[in-house]
Amino acid sequence: MAEWLSDLAVGQWFKADGEPFEIVGVDPKAEIVLVQHYDGTLEEFDFDTWIELAAQACAPPEDYSGALDIEREDYGFERDDGVPQPGRWDNPLDRIDLNRL
Repeated sequence: MAEWLSDLAVGQWFKADGEPFEIVGVDPKAEIVLVQHYDGTLEEFDFDTWIELAAQACAPPEDYSGALDIEREDYGFERDDGVPQPGRWDNPLDRIDLNRL
């Protein structure tokens, strides 16, 4: 197995031609790398094309609205003051320091 192939993992983000995308699958038998672009479109590359693409690893986007086709205001972003908003799926241990006197 090629060394570059062992370095690929689902969930990694890469950038090629300024466009970010995430690896969502690697099939060594079919020699395919499946990616999802930030706008939600899926694309597959054979191994030769992947090498020619010369994609560079990058950080994931700060928000996930691109693939969902929604605006930032639609999914309830946290306040800018750093205090998380209480919600249905919050872990109460995250706010334990806020309850101390």
